[in-house]
Amino acid sequence: MKIIDRFILKKFLSSFVFVVLILVAIICVIDITEKNDDFIKNELEFGQIAGYYLAFMPFVANLITPITVFIATVFVTAKLAGHTEIIAILSSGISFKRMMLPYFIGACIIASVSFYLTGWVIPDSNKSRVAFEVEYIKKPFNYSERDIHIKIAPESYLYMENYNNHANVGYKLTLETIRGTELINKLSAKRMEWQDSTQNWKIRNWTLREFNGFEEIVKDGVEMDTTLRIKPKDFASTYRLEESLTIPELNEYIAELRNRGADDTEIYLIEKYVRYTSPFSVLILTFIGLIVSARKSRGGAGFQIALGFFIAFIFILFFIMSKSVAQSGAIPPEYAVWLPNIVFSIVGLVMYKTVPR
Repeated sequence: MKIIDRFILKKFLSSFVFVVLILVAIICVIDITEKNDDFIKNELEFGQIAGYYLAFMPFVANLITPITVFIATVFVTAKLAGHTEIIAILSSGISFKRMMLPYFIGACIIASVSFYLTGWVIPDSNKSRVAFEVEYIKKPFNYSERDIHIKIAPESYLYMENYNNHANVGYKLTLETIRGTELINKLSAKRMEWQDSTQNWKIRNWTLREFNGFEEIVKDGVEMDTTLRIKPKDFASTYRLEESLTIPELNEYIAELRNRGADDTEIYLIEKYVRYTSPFSVLILTFIGLIVSARKSRGGAGFQIALGFFIAFIFILFFIMSKSVAQSGAIPPEYAVWLPNIVFSIVGLVMYKTVPR
């Protein structure tokens, strides 16, 4: 790397860190203001609140990384252009493509670190953050679904009329074993209760029908202990669950939902794909930010920085709209999440024709 590369890379990374710290501080102040009443109502100690924000700050910092990279790129490049340094660099024989190298080195460093953090590190810290919000910020969760159908094994299907997540009790249940198109057995019961001591379910007032061709055997009883491939956590709150799962855990959970025939996998698929597209967003926004601010403007650096904020706002709006469309099922999640990157890549290539040579 040449001296100019080290100079630009240092400016770029230091500006990125500065922008992240400023924005995270502002967001934390706003968040504290909004949640202060909940902290007071629950009589939380300083240590509990500080522990929550120690997990909250990395989450926010990573969330805003693509935009902060864009802002840092515009800020650094606009300052260079304003001081006529870019003209001097190009006049020395360095091409614009070559001048982009330190920016992309910095962007690759940020994107790689961000991908690792968002895939494995931050989800673990989010577990405590989400648990804190569920306990102290959100209202108590009540499982309100009725007529619940769950595939709990390759050949086993569970039906419940309703479930009480506070008492961990299911009512009016049916458990069927179906092999191919043949019903093997059918267990009906008035209720099932979770037993913490044995980590099993206790089924009460049950009737079991076993079928062997045209022969039917009927058994019944008052109570019976049984092991099912579901636990109370399957009926617990899923508030921000996707944010607290690492990439391997996310893949496992999506596979489990699909195996059970669930139709609410979009939010988890979107979270998975966002983690892969976010590093590319960093590179694309760095490219656009560099193009936007490389030309010296009569309006000064302030105009270019304002333009940068405007483009960042458009990107965020486009990204949010794409996620909403994907959650509604109108577009497959993998296409919806990649769409902003594809569109802005095209925009960046078109804008590239306008940069100084």
